[in-house]
Amino acid sequence: MANSLTIDPGKVRPPFVAGRFYPADPVALRKLITDLLADVPPATGPAPKALIAPHAGYLYSGPIAASAYAQLIPARDQIKRIVLFGPSHYVALDGLATTSAEAFATPLGIVPVDVEAVREIRLLPQVRELDAAHAQEHSLEVQLPFLQCILGDFTLVPLAVGDATPEEISQVLDALWDGPETRFVVSSDLSHYQDSQTAQRLDRATAKAIEALKPAAIGEERACGRMPIRGLLQSARRHGLRARTIDLRNSGDTGGPHDRVVGYGAFVFEEVP
Repeated sequence: MANSLTIDPGKVRPPFVAGRFYPADPVALRKLITDLLADVPPATGPAPKALIAPHAGYLYSGPIAASAYAQLIPARDQIKRIVLFGPSHYVALDGLATTSAEAFATPLGIVPVDVEAVREIRLLPQVRELDAAHAQEHSLEVQLPFLQCILGDFTLVPLAVGDATPEEISQVLDALWDGPETRFVVSSDLSHYQDSQTAQRLDRATAKAIEALKPAAIGEERACGRMPIRGLLQSARRHGLRARTIDLRNSGDTGGPHDRVVGYGAFVFEEVP
């Protein structure tokens, strides 16, 4: 992925959930992702500027994540930077947390961090460096193998999101918006631990709110990544993007029990022609 000789090994964030959320063996991991992508209909039209993808174990959310990431394939040679937002599950924080890491590692190799972009957004008062927020965070890590399988060389701007307003997150998005070389990924699951029928109802309402670009309609129980989703919706509205649902399922649909499920959605944000 990157020339490891240019990166201090002590500045690489190692994989934390390899072997649990996804295979630790690189051959098995690449084959799994390749198989998941092969089951997705080919993308049509231009690649989206932003997407929302789930972050559970690949056994459960992998097919839905593949539905989202397949949409980037038409621009695989054009995309050079991914700005990745994920909810902070283990460390409570105000605002957004960057990292001092110069790269993130997975079994497929390392992804360099765009350290210049990190320095740029650290000038915003809601952004700070906090390595603890990244050390065990799976919401960011599980997105990387998909990106590594789809894209060529790319850099990463990893952001763990805590208690932040839509405007605070939108400011970060806008600061890094740039051109077609930059795309945004928001990592989020949807409803948690409802029965399958209830989850379907809640997740359909969330999908409707996302498609309508209505940040206030993403309630606390609707998505663990509701904070970055709200910020993305605000920026999408400002930049004239339209949102589209690609896939909407839950863990009961992909192999888990139906009485206590987690909802997953794949959404893309496209420029209006």
